[in-house]
Amino acid sequence: MSRSLVVAVTGANGQLGRDVLHALKLRGITGIGLTRTEMDIVDQAQVMHTLVPLKPDVIIHTAAYTQVDQAESERDLAYQVNAYGARNVACAAAAIDAKLIHISTDYVFDGRANKPYDEFTPVRPVNVYGASKHAGEELVMQCHRKTFLIRTSWVYGHHGHNFVKTMLRLAKSQSELKVVHDQIGCPTYTMDLAERLVDLLFTECYGVYHITNAGSCSWYEFACAIMEEKGLQVKVRSVPTSQFPRPARRPSYSVLEGMALRLQGFAPLRPWREALREMLASTI
Repeated sequence: MSRSLVVAVTGANGQLGRDVLHALKLRGITGIGLTRTEMDIVDQAQVMHTLVPLKPDVIIHTAAYTQVDQAESERDLAYQVNAYGARNVACAAAAIDAKLIHISTDYVFDGRANKPYDEFTPVRPVNVYGASKHAGEELVMQCHRKTFLIRTSWVYGHHGHNFVKTMLRLAKSQSELKVVHDQIGCPTYTMDLAERLVDLLFTECYGVYHITNAGSCSWYEFACAIMEEKGLQVKVRSVPTSQFPRPARRPSYSVLEGMALRLQGFAPLRPWREALREMLASTI
């Protein structure tokens, strides 16, 4: 592939989509950002009419329904976007023979494991959001053979709403924060994820990949790290998930192992704490 490569990015206003476009620009690759206004992924005809004339070499599909709790009462909408919307993008990619990078989630697993989930572990989602994302995975893989299916977790970055921004906002008005200690996962910095996605698009190593920053922690440990890195004297109290009842059940353990990256010769992403330090130092 040459530098004349053209990459279309759905969900271009989202926290990952914006960093993907930035990562493409840094590599001298033409990125075409598509927001919902420009292309509603649930409208199959519109997706075809938008993507087919553009004829991108690669489509990076970051658009999704991500309201985990709301999905419990909006099941049809979650499936419409995360399953059939993903199918629509995959069908368009197949029609123009473009590579597809599809973003999925750690929530396809049930959280009952005691060791990291690799790409060959059977999925078992425990909430509507996770089930809708798994349905999208299935449809995408059925529709298009040139697919990189990426599962990631606990994503945060410079843009949009995320845990890091929420903790810093609450720290401005509260002297003590209560954060759950019994949910374990892998914080993932969007810039690091975006850079690895760009690495992948130059290959034909299609399949499922788990991509997160290295290491794992609880939400409580993540919150403590945020306060420490920013030098904030805000107490973080460890509490069980039972103190924060939510409509959607969360997997208690959703650590992902990047076995596929390793076997395909890619370096793992840097440790999550190192990535967090850089993000906080540069933007907030």
